[in-house]
Amino acid sequence: MSGLPNGELLAALDSVLLELERRLLNYARIGPEILEMANEGLVLAVRAGARLGQSQSSATHAAGHLQLVGVGEWKPTSTRPGWSDDPRVAGDAD
Repeated sequence: MSGLPNGELLAALDSVLLELERRLLNYARIGPEILEMANEGLVLAVRAGARLGQSQSSATHAAGHLQLVGVGEWKPTSTRPGWSDDPRVAGDAD
């Protein structure tokens, strides 16, 4: 996966998340092996949540570094710039 372009990597992530959602929905349905499915589904849900949390943390961390470095003519004045601090963001034209 490390060789995939960003677009293909995001498409793969979408596919994986859809499959995860499908499986979790299956675990939520009532069936003859409900306790076994509930245990398996709970483990999958918790592990998926933890992985997504780690990914969200990494994405936030990377975005912070990229904002700090600045892009193009943008020269951030703080270590916690907001989206409105970017001069490329135009205000509402009234």
